[in-house]
Amino acid sequence: MVRRIRHNLDAHPDSFEKRALQITGIAFYLLAAGLFVTAGINIYEGHRPETTFWGIVIAMISIFTMWALIHFKVKVGRQLNSDAILEDANCTKACLYLSLILLISSVGYEITGIGGIDSIGAVLIAIFSFREGREAFEKSRGESCHCDRVESS
Repeated sequence: MVRRIRHNLDAHPDSFEKRALQITGIAFYLLAAGLFVTAGINIYEGHRPETTFWGIVIAMISIFTMWALIHFKVKVGRQLNSDAILEDANCTKACLYLSLILLISSVGYEITGIGGIDSIGAVLIAIFSFREGREAFEKSRGESCHCDRVESS
């Protein structure tokens, strides 16, 4: 999008942003659909993951990384009085929540061995992804965001 704007100085950047939001919304909807279908099949077949160890590792790394990004984005956003940077911190907050769901469901499976816990975590992530997709489409139509502003860090 930035390259297009640089090469087409006469173009209105809002059209590029609108298209990017629509593509993002579609990607979130596809992710949600895939997670719902996979979780449903796994629950129906009684599938149990071989391990969720790497899910736990990735979730922990992601949680730490997202927390640090939120902290610094809020700090910079406040210093620059930038709503855009503060909203970006909100998006990062959504990624933090997804990582927390992954961690909780993976640890839950490792502790209990109940295969459905992993699938329930996938369904929760799918629901969250669907909401993010809907919000991306709302933003592409110029509707306001329904998320809360990041206040702490």
